[in-house]
Amino acid sequence: MATTITINVQNNSPALQNFFFFQQPAIYTGGPEVYTNSLYSQALLPFETSGAILTFSLVIQDYAGVQQQVTPPTVGKPSGQLAASQAITVTPAAGGTPTKNTTTMTVNPSLGLSPPVSTPGPQAGSFRIITPVFNPTLENYNAGSALRTLTGGVTLSNFVTAQPNTNLDCQPIRIFYVQTGNYTAGTVMNFTASSATAAVCDATPGYSTFSVVYNANGTWTVTPYALVRGANGRGRLVEGATAVNAEVLNEAGTATISTGYVADNDFSPPILVQNLSHPAVINVLADYQVGPIGGPKLGTTCIEKQGTSATFAP
Repeated sequence: MATTITINVQNNSPALQNFFFFQQPAIYTGGPEVYTNSLYSQALLPFETSGAILTFSLVIQDYAGVQQQVTPPTVGKPSGQLAASQAITVTPAAGGTPTKNTTTMTVNPSLGLSPPVSTPGPQAGSFRIITPVFNPTLENYNAGSALRTLTGGVTLSNFVTAQPNTNLDCQPIRIFYVQTGNYTAGTVMNFTASSATAAVCDATPGYSTFSVVYNANGTWTVTPYALVRGANGRGRLVEGATAVNAEVLNEAGTATISTGYVADNDFSPPILVQNLSHPAVINVLADYQVGPIGGPKLGTTCIEKQGTSATFAP
């Protein structure tokens, strides 16, 4: 089953509201101005009179995306038409297992992206799109970071105008926003203006679910949750405020490199640390000090790592 990020929105205002969702733009090298698309938009009745909740879910998987540009990107208009995407994996931290982090764009005979392969060029946390030779006075393309919904649709989340015959490196950021307004999926929106007063759902610490309440006075209340496995092996949602009770230090114990969650505060080895804030810096067979935040630490070796969880043992 795919791992997801879910945002549940409740409208506590007295009137019908339109809400749209969007992502913080990735960090790009090799491209000019960055544009942002809306990911989803839907009207929502007041909760008091309808009991309605708006749910938006995304698959936690990075995608490289390209799109044929019809006109220069303009706020309020679709970003393009014919599109292609490939699931891709960002470059790991130094010492990590190489990933399939690079895809090659084609424009002839049609727009496409090759299955990704591993290359040493992209920096940690990023993937690469290699663009072909083409004449930008005759045709232009959007290229960047895409996302997939649970229904299978892929939307170009943020992008730049691709330059011919270049390496475009993209470092996605898993921070999402909810704002009032009506931008249908794939429509260019003004990120700076829209994000200024939006609800912020920061999934970078490993949170998988967010409760977002739009209050009657126009403010937002956001509560993050992490999906963790209890000592009994069963999964449960833990509120963000209590989902961080462990820290992983470097081998010397001089710096915290990641925080996480240990079920029931049981630090008996082997120690399963879930919801790691920086899983990319944890490497299997490397040595670390692990323990409760502010408490005693145990010298350990990472013996297994899966996604945002890692197991440590002396």
